[in-house]
Amino acid sequence: MALVGLDKLYVAKLEEVDGVETYDTPVHIKDAIDANITPSVDTQNLFADDTVAEIITQFSSVEVSFTINELGSENYALLLGKEKDSNGVVIDSAKDLAPFFAMGFRSKKSNGEYRYVWLYKGKFQSPEETFQTQADSADHQTQSISGTFVKRDDGQWRARVDSDDEEVGAGTTDTWFDAVYETPEDTTA
Repeated sequence: MALVGLDKLYVAKLEEVDGVETYDTPVHIKDAIDANITPSVDTQNLFADDTVAEIITQFSSVEVSFTINELGSENYALLLGKEKDSNGVVIDSAKDLAPFFAMGFRSKKSNGEYRYVWLYKGKFQSPEETFQTQADSADHQTQSISGTFVKRDDGQWRARVDSDDEEVGAGTTDTWFDAVYETPEDTTA
């Protein structure tokens, strides 16, 4: 099935306390237009007897960008670790440190079902901004922000499921954005 949509873009701040990583409640980033996810995998060929004997692959990182109608002050400050002064003005400082986030969204499929995704650990960078004068006709000026996502300490970097997968657990996609998805603990032992 083809993917034909994007909605429900969420981020959840990743906190580490005493070596334990936990996520805050996800925050909705309104008016998502597009999202691009580009995994980077390092590949090395091992040659023996004049041929490739083994191919070694290792996950490196994921480049992410998304476009929204407008990256307002609240989301700008949230995603980039900025502070607002007493007048509500966001102040950019060279000392700002962007926090780690998880990012989740869903994409509609051509059969009416959805693909659900959570990327587990990444940081966003200050976006490029372009401003243009008004002319005779309206010209949309959307905003994009990009980030780099990496694997967590447990090696996981993404959760992904299609709502029409035969094995998907009951209620899994119903609560997908209530919290960052985590694999349930095995209680059969």
